[in-house]
Amino acid sequence: MNNIQRISIEPGKRGGRPCIRGMRITVYDVLSLLATGVSEQHILVDYPELDHEDILACLSYAAEREHRSTQIAV
Repeated sequence: MNNIQRISIEPGKRGGRPCIRGMRITVYDVLSLLATGVSEQHILVDYPELDHEDILACLSYAAEREHRSTQIAV
């Protein structure tokens, strides 16, 4: 499974926000924790249903989204 394929968007779940593997944990949840300095290891302890590849998927999703937004702006 490609990392970014772990991210899904379902209109009725979490307001249509991108979620990890169909769970109710959003990309934003993970990215905001990382942005405040919470370590990956701590996230994985707090959210045992996640794994390292899920964290990478969130980062990949954010990078791809940023890349697409800068292409549109140019």
